[in-house]
Amino acid sequence: MNRKIFLIAGTQDGRELAKILLERGFDVTASVVSDYGRKLLETCAGVKINDKPLDADELEKILRDGKFNALVDASHPYAQNVSANAIRAAQVAKIFYVRYERAQIEVTGENIFRVESYEAAAIKASELGKNIFLTTGSRSLKIFVESPALKDCNLTVRILPTAEVLAQCETLGLSPKQIIAMQGAFSTALNVELFRHANAEVIVTKNSGQIGGADTKLEAAKILNLPVVMINRPKIFYPNLAATFDDVLKFLEGSQ
Repeated sequence: MNRKIFLIAGTQDGRELAKILLERGFDVTASVVSDYGRKLLETCAGVKINDKPLDADELEKILRDGKFNALVDASHPYAQNVSANAIRAAQVAKIFYVRYERAQIEVTGENIFRVESYEAAAIKASELGKNIFLTTGSRSLKIFVESPALKDCNLTVRILPTAEVLAQCETLGLSPKQIIAMQGAFSTALNVELFRHANAEVIVTKNSGQIGGADTKLEAAKILNLPVVMINRPKIFYPNLAATFDDVLKFLEGSQ
C-alpha cells in the first residue's frame, strides 16, 4: 500500500482524517495556510506540517521532491482554487489524487435563495433586506464589503477571532460593531440570539455541511423567519471522490 501521503487539511475533518491516516501507519504531511491551522494540526502526534501557501507549480515540486505516493484533498468544500491546483499538481507529478468531500445538508424551503457565487449572493441579499448577516468566512469579505449592491446595506460579519482575520476586517473598514469574532460550532439557540442581536434581516451562508454548522444556521433562520441566501458549492470534476474516511482508505489501498 502507498504510505507517503500529502494531505491538504485546512478543515476540522481534514485534521480528523490526518489522525486516522497516522493510526493506519501512513507517513502524513499535512498542509495548512495559517498559524491557527498549524496550531490545531500540532495536536496530531506524528504529522509533518507544511504551512506555506502553495500554487500548483510549488505543490507539484513538493510532491516530486518528497516522493509522495498520493495526495488527499480534504480542503474546504468552497476552496475551489485549492482543489484545482491539487488536481493539476497530482497529474503532473503522476501520483494518485483523491478528494474527500464532506456531505452537504438538505436545503428546502421557500425562504432559501440559491446562488452560484459570492457576487450573486451580494446582489440577492440586497434585494431581501438592509441588515445583512454574513456567515461566509473571511476569504470572501472583500467581495461583500466592496459590492456596489451592498453600499447602502449594514453588514455584520461572523469570523474567526484571530489577529490576521481581525486585521483584515479593519483594513476593509469594518467597525467593531459590525464584527462578531467567535469560534464555532454554533448551536441553533446561539445563532438565534446572534441574528437577533444584529437585527439581521438576511442571512448569507454556504452549504458547508453539518460540520460547518449549516444546519443550525438554517434552523435559526427558520425560527426567526429570515430569508437565507445560500451559495452553492463550486462544480468541480474530481478524478476520485470519497464521501467518507473509509472511502478514502479504500481508494488509497486500491491505488498501490
